[in-house]
Amino acid sequence: MQLRGVFHARRTDAVLLLVAIVWGSSYLAAKTATHALPVLVVLFARYAISGIACLALVAVRHEGRYTRDEIRIGSLLGVTQAAVLVLETYGVAHTSAANAGLLISLTIVLTPLLDRTAGNGRLPARFFAATGVCLLAVTLLVAGSGFHTPRTGDLLMLAAAGVRAVHVALVGRLTKGRVVRPLQLTTIQTVLGSVLFAVPASSGLPKLTQVDAAVWGQLVYLALLCSVFAFLAQTWAVQNTSASRASLLLGTEPVWAVAVGIGLGGEKVTVLAGLGAALMVAGTYWGQSIERTHRTAHKEESPCPTTAPMSV
Repeated sequence: MQLRGVFHARRTDAVLLLVAIVWGSSYLAAKTATHALPVLVVLFARYAISGIACLALVAVRHEGRYTRDEIRIGSLLGVTQAAVLVLETYGVAHTSAANAGLLISLTIVLTPLLDRTAGNGRLPARFFAATGVCLLAVTLLVAGSGFHTPRTGDLLMLAAAGVRAVHVALVGRLTKGRVVRPLQLTTIQTVLGSVLFAVPASSGLPKLTQVDAAVWGQLVYLALLCSVFAFLAQTWAVQNTSASRASLLLGTEPVWAVAVGIGLGGEKVTVLAGLGAALMVAGTYWGQSIERTHRTAHKEESPCPTTAPMSV
Protein backbone atom coordinates (compact mmCIF):
# COMPACT_ATOMS: atom_id res chain seq x y z
CA MET A 1 0.00 0.00 0.00
CA GLN A 2 2.84 2.40 0.87
CA LEU A 3 4.59 1.56 -2.40
CA ARG A 4 1.38 2.30 -4.28
CA GLY A 5 1.14 5.68 -2.57
CA VAL A 6 4.72 6.55 -3.52
CA PHE A 7 4.05 5.54 -7.13
CA HIS A 8 0.88 7.68 -7.22
CA ALA A 9 2.77 10.68 -5.81
CA ARG A 10 5.57 10.25 -8.35
CA ARG A 11 3.03 9.96 -11.18
CA THR A 12 1.30 13.14 -10.04
CA ASP A 13 4.64 14.97 -9.86
CA ALA A 14 5.49 13.75 -13.36
CA VAL A 15 2.19 15.07 -14.74
CA LEU A 16 2.71 18.50 -13.15
CA LEU A 17 6.29 18.66 -14.44
CA LEU A 18 5.05 17.71 -17.92
CA VAL A 19 2.50 20.53 -17.77
CA ALA A 20 5.27 22.98 -16.86
CA ILE A 21 7.44 21.70 -19.74
CA VAL A 22 4.54 21.96 -22.20
CA TRP A 23 3.72 25.51 -21.11
CA GLY A 24 7.39 26.48 -21.20
CA SER A 25 7.72 25.15 -24.75
CA SER A 26 4.56 26.93 -25.93
CA TYR A 27 6.43 30.23 -26.44
CA LEU A 28 8.81 28.77 -29.02
CA ALA A 29 5.91 26.93 -30.70
CA ALA A 30 3.90 30.15 -30.93
CA LYS A 31 6.91 32.10 -32.20
CA THR A 32 7.56 29.48 -34.90
CA ALA A 33 3.91 29.45 -35.98
CA THR A 34 3.76 33.26 -36.25
CA HIS A 35 6.73 33.19 -38.64
CA ALA A 36 4.53 31.36 -41.15
CA LEU A 37 1.08 32.76 -40.37
CA PRO A 38 -0.45 36.05 -39.16
CA VAL A 39 -0.91 36.19 -35.39
CA LEU A 40 -4.71 36.35 -35.60
CA VAL A 41 -4.82 33.26 -37.81
CA VAL A 42 -2.63 31.38 -35.32
CA LEU A 43 -4.96 32.40 -32.49
CA PHE A 44 -8.10 31.40 -34.40
CA ALA A 45 -6.65 28.01 -35.34
CA ARG A 46 -5.49 27.37 -31.77
CA TYR A 47 -8.90 28.24 -30.35
CA ALA A 48 -10.86 26.35 -33.03
CA ILE A 49 -8.88 23.12 -32.61
CA SER A 50 -9.12 23.42 -28.81
CA GLY A 51 -12.86 24.10 -28.99
CA ILE A 52 -13.54 21.08 -31.19
CA ALA A 53 -11.52 18.84 -28.86
CA CYS A 54 -13.31 20.15 -25.76
CA LEU A 55 -16.78 19.78 -27.34
CA ALA A 56 -15.90 16.18 -28.24
CA LEU A 57 -14.77 15.45 -24.66
CA VAL A 58 -17.96 16.94 -23.21
CA ALA A 59 -20.07 14.85 -25.61
CA VAL A 60 -18.19 11.65 -24.74
CA ARG A 61 -18.51 12.18 -20.99
CA HIS A 62 -22.30 12.84 -21.11
CA GLU A 63 -22.19 15.28 -18.19
CA GLY A 64 -25.41 17.10 -19.00
CA ARG A 65 -26.14 20.69 -19.88
CA TYR A 66 -24.00 23.69 -19.04
CA THR A 67 -25.13 25.52 -15.93
CA ARG A 68 -25.88 29.24 -15.87
CA ASP A 69 -22.81 29.85 -13.72
CA GLU A 70 -20.60 27.97 -16.18
CA ILE A 71 -21.95 29.95 -19.15
CA ARG A 72 -21.73 33.31 -17.39
CA ILE A 73 -18.31 32.76 -15.82
CA GLY A 74 -16.90 30.99 -18.86
CA SER A 75 -17.99 33.84 -21.14
CA LEU A 76 -16.32 36.52 -19.02
CA LEU A 77 -13.15 34.50 -18.55
CA GLY A 78 -13.16 33.72 -22.27
CA VAL A 79 -12.83 37.43 -23.02
CA THR A 80 -9.99 37.98 -20.55
CA GLN A 81 -8.21 34.81 -21.67
CA ALA A 82 -8.45 35.94 -25.31
CA ALA A 83 -6.90 39.28 -24.31
CA VAL A 84 -4.01 37.44 -22.63
CA LEU A 85 -3.35 35.26 -25.67
CA VAL A 86 -3.47 38.23 -28.07
CA LEU A 87 -0.82 40.06 -26.05
CA GLU A 88 1.25 36.89 -25.51
CA THR A 89 1.22 35.82 -29.15
CA TYR A 90 1.98 39.27 -30.55
CA GLY A 91 4.61 39.65 -27.84
CA VAL A 92 6.45 36.39 -28.50
CA ALA A 93 6.42 37.20 -32.22
CA HIS A 94 8.58 40.26 -31.44
CA THR A 95 10.90 38.96 -28.72
CA SER A 96 12.71 35.75 -27.86
CA ALA A 97 10.82 32.71 -26.57
CA ALA A 98 13.09 32.69 -23.49
CA ASN A 99 12.30 36.32 -22.67
CA ALA A 100 8.59 35.73 -23.23
CA GLY A 101 8.50 32.81 -20.79
CA LEU A 102 10.42 34.74 -18.14
CA LEU A 103 8.47 38.00 -18.43
CA ILE A 104 5.07 36.29 -18.28
CA SER A 105 6.11 34.67 -14.98
CA LEU A 106 5.59 38.10 -13.40
CA THR A 107 1.99 36.89 -13.12
CA ILE A 108 3.09 34.88 -10.07
CA VAL A 109 3.85 38.02 -8.03
CA LEU A 110 1.21 40.28 -9.60
CA THR A 111 -1.75 37.96 -8.93
CA PRO A 112 -1.59 38.08 -5.10
CA LEU A 113 -1.58 41.90 -5.29
CA LEU A 114 -4.91 41.75 -7.15
CA ASP A 115 -6.51 38.75 -5.47
CA ARG A 116 -8.45 39.81 -2.41
CA THR A 117 -11.23 37.23 -2.69
CA ALA A 118 -10.14 35.32 0.37
CA GLY A 119 -9.63 38.34 2.59
CA ASN A 120 -6.13 37.24 3.40
CA GLY A 121 -5.11 40.62 4.71
CA ARG A 122 -2.05 42.65 3.82
CA LEU A 123 0.87 40.79 2.34
CA PRO A 124 4.11 40.91 4.37
CA ALA A 125 6.85 43.36 3.41
CA ARG A 126 9.04 40.46 2.23
CA PHE A 127 6.61 39.86 -0.62
CA PHE A 128 7.16 43.39 -1.95
CA ALA A 129 10.91 42.84 -1.68
CA ALA A 130 10.48 39.74 -3.89
CA THR A 131 8.44 41.86 -6.31
CA GLY A 132 11.30 44.36 -6.40
CA VAL A 133 13.73 41.55 -7.33
CA CYS A 134 11.40 40.61 -10.21
CA LEU A 135 11.24 44.22 -11.42
CA LEU A 136 15.04 44.39 -11.40
CA ALA A 137 15.02 41.15 -13.39
CA VAL A 138 12.67 42.72 -15.92
CA THR A 139 15.06 45.65 -16.36
CA LEU A 140 17.98 43.30 -17.07
CA LEU A 141 15.94 41.06 -19.41
CA VAL A 142 14.68 44.03 -21.41
CA ALA A 143 18.19 45.50 -21.53
CA GLY A 144 19.54 42.36 -23.22
CA SER A 145 22.96 43.30 -24.54
CA GLY A 146 22.74 46.85 -23.21
CA PHE A 147 20.34 49.43 -21.82
CA HIS A 148 18.12 50.75 -24.59
CA THR A 149 14.49 51.37 -25.45
CA PRO A 150 12.51 48.20 -24.63
CA ARG A 151 11.48 46.04 -27.57
CA THR A 152 7.82 46.01 -28.52
CA GLY A 153 7.61 42.29 -27.80
CA ASP A 154 8.95 42.74 -24.25
CA LEU A 155 6.41 45.48 -23.52
CA LEU A 156 3.59 43.32 -24.88
CA MET A 157 4.69 40.40 -22.66
CA LEU A 158 4.69 42.69 -19.63
CA ALA A 159 1.16 43.80 -20.54
CA ALA A 160 0.22 40.13 -20.96
CA ALA A 161 1.53 39.36 -17.47
CA GLY A 162 -0.65 42.12 -16.04
CA VAL A 163 -3.79 40.99 -17.88
CA ARG A 164 -3.07 37.36 -17.03
CA ALA A 165 -2.86 38.29 -13.34
CA VAL A 166 -6.28 39.95 -13.65
CA HIS A 167 -7.61 36.82 -15.37
CA VAL A 168 -6.27 34.48 -12.67
CA ALA A 169 -7.67 36.71 -9.90
CA LEU A 170 -11.04 36.68 -11.67
CA VAL A 171 -10.98 32.88 -11.82
CA GLY A 172 -10.64 32.78 -8.03
CA ARG A 173 -13.27 35.44 -7.44
CA LEU A 174 -15.88 34.14 -9.88
CA THR A 175 -15.59 30.44 -9.03
CA LYS A 176 -15.48 30.85 -5.24
CA GLY A 177 -18.46 29.11 -3.65
CA ARG A 178 -19.83 27.93 -7.01
CA VAL A 179 -19.88 24.48 -8.57
CA VAL A 180 -18.30 24.86 -12.01
CA ARG A 181 -16.77 21.99 -13.98
CA PRO A 182 -13.29 22.70 -15.40
CA LEU A 183 -13.96 20.97 -18.73
CA GLN A 184 -17.19 22.86 -19.32
CA LEU A 185 -15.56 26.14 -18.33
CA THR A 186 -12.67 25.49 -20.71
CA THR A 187 -15.06 24.51 -23.52
CA ILE A 188 -17.02 27.76 -23.24
CA GLN A 189 -13.82 29.80 -23.25
CA THR A 190 -12.37 28.05 -26.31
CA VAL A 191 -15.60 28.22 -28.30
CA LEU A 192 -16.00 31.91 -27.44
CA GLY A 193 -12.37 32.55 -28.44
CA SER A 194 -13.01 30.87 -31.80
CA VAL A 195 -15.96 33.20 -32.40
CA LEU A 196 -14.03 36.30 -31.30
CA PHE A 197 -11.12 35.64 -33.68
CA ALA A 198 -13.11 34.28 -36.63
CA VAL A 199 -13.85 37.65 -38.26
CA PRO A 200 -10.51 39.41 -37.55
CA ALA A 201 -8.64 36.35 -38.89
CA SER A 202 -10.94 35.71 -41.87
CA SER A 203 -8.81 37.48 -44.48
CA GLY A 204 -5.79 35.36 -43.59
CA LEU A 205 -7.51 31.98 -43.24
CA PRO A 206 -6.69 30.89 -46.84
CA LYS A 207 -3.03 30.88 -45.76
CA LEU A 208 -3.79 27.84 -43.60
CA THR A 209 -4.01 25.79 -46.81
CA GLN A 210 -0.57 26.99 -47.91
CA VAL A 211 1.51 26.03 -44.86
CA ASP A 212 3.32 22.73 -44.44
CA ALA A 213 2.75 19.91 -41.97
CA ALA A 214 5.34 21.35 -39.55
CA VAL A 215 3.30 24.53 -39.04
CA TRP A 216 0.11 22.52 -38.60
CA GLY A 217 1.99 20.45 -36.05
CA GLN A 218 2.79 23.64 -34.11
CA LEU A 219 -0.88 24.69 -34.20
CA VAL A 220 -2.11 21.30 -33.03
CA TYR A 221 0.56 21.26 -30.31
CA LEU A 222 -0.53 24.68 -29.05
CA ALA A 223 -4.21 23.69 -29.10
CA LEU A 224 -4.25 20.13 -27.81
CA LEU A 225 -1.21 19.99 -25.54
CA CYS A 226 -0.61 23.59 -24.39
CA SER A 227 -4.32 24.34 -23.93
CA VAL A 228 -6.60 21.30 -23.51
CA PHE A 229 -4.20 18.73 -22.08
CA ALA A 230 -2.28 21.15 -19.85
CA PHE A 231 -5.39 22.62 -18.23
CA LEU A 232 -7.12 19.29 -17.60
CA ALA A 233 -3.91 17.57 -16.45
CA GLN A 234 -3.16 20.44 -14.08
CA THR A 235 -6.67 20.24 -12.60
CA TRP A 236 -6.35 16.47 -12.06
CA ALA A 237 -2.86 16.68 -10.57
CA VAL A 238 -3.65 19.54 -8.18
CA GLN A 239 -6.48 17.43 -6.76
CA ASN A 240 -4.00 14.64 -6.01
CA THR A 241 -1.19 16.56 -4.32
CA SER A 242 -0.58 19.54 -2.06
CA ALA A 243 -0.94 23.09 -3.35
CA SER A 244 2.66 23.80 -2.27
CA ARG A 245 4.09 20.91 -4.28
CA ALA A 246 1.93 21.73 -7.30
CA SER A 247 3.00 25.38 -7.34
CA LEU A 248 6.66 24.37 -6.92
CA LEU A 249 6.57 22.11 -9.98
CA LEU A 250 4.39 24.39 -12.14
CA GLY A 251 6.67 27.28 -11.20
CA THR A 252 9.46 25.70 -13.28
CA GLU A 253 7.67 26.91 -16.46
CA PRO A 254 10.04 29.87 -17.10
CA VAL A 255 13.05 27.57 -16.66
CA TRP A 256 11.73 25.31 -19.41
CA ALA A 257 10.95 28.33 -21.59
CA VAL A 258 14.61 29.35 -21.42
CA ALA A 259 15.84 25.77 -21.95
CA VAL A 260 13.62 25.23 -25.00
CA GLY A 261 14.38 28.68 -26.43
CA ILE A 262 18.14 28.13 -26.20
CA GLY A 263 18.28 24.38 -26.85
CA LEU A 264 15.74 24.06 -29.67
CA GLY A 265 15.32 27.65 -30.86
CA GLY A 266 19.02 28.48 -30.97
CA GLU A 267 18.45 31.71 -29.03
CA LYS A 268 21.39 33.50 -27.41
CA VAL A 269 21.44 34.82 -23.85
CA THR A 270 23.75 37.69 -22.90
CA VAL A 271 25.33 38.11 -19.46
CA LEU A 272 22.77 40.78 -18.51
CA ALA A 273 19.86 38.66 -19.72
CA GLY A 274 21.27 35.60 -17.94
CA LEU A 275 21.46 37.54 -14.67
CA GLY A 276 17.93 38.80 -15.25
CA ALA A 277 16.70 35.24 -15.86
CA ALA A 278 18.28 34.04 -12.61
CA LEU A 279 16.78 36.93 -10.65
CA MET A 280 13.34 36.40 -12.22
CA VAL A 281 13.25 32.72 -11.27
CA ALA A 282 14.56 33.48 -7.76
CA GLY A 283 12.17 36.41 -7.25
CA THR A 284 9.07 34.56 -8.41
CA TYR A 285 9.90 31.50 -6.31
CA TRP A 286 10.55 33.69 -3.27
CA GLY A 287 7.34 35.66 -3.76
CA GLN A 288 5.36 32.48 -4.35
CA SER A 289 6.72 30.93 -1.16
CA ILE A 290 5.93 34.04 0.92
CA GLU A 291 2.38 34.30 -0.46
CA ARG A 292 1.70 30.59 0.09
CA THR A 293 2.94 30.72 3.70
CA HIS A 294 0.93 33.87 4.37
CA ARG A 295 -2.24 32.36 2.87
CA THR A 296 -1.83 29.10 4.81
CA ALA A 297 -1.27 30.93 8.12
CA HIS A 298 -4.31 33.15 7.55
CA LYS A 299 -6.44 30.14 6.68
CA GLU A 300 -5.56 28.52 10.01
CA GLU A 301 -6.56 31.70 11.86
CA SER A 302 -9.81 32.29 9.99
CA PRO A 303 -12.83 30.01 9.37
CA CYS A 304 -13.29 31.55 5.92
CA PRO A 305 -12.24 29.26 3.04
CA THR A 306 -9.57 30.45 0.67
CA THR A 307 -9.27 30.04 -3.06
CA ALA A 308 -5.80 29.72 -4.55
CA PRO A 309 -5.27 31.32 -7.96
CA MET A 310 -5.48 28.88 -10.86
CA SER A 311 -2.85 28.84 -13.56
CA VAL A 312 -4.05 29.09 -17.11
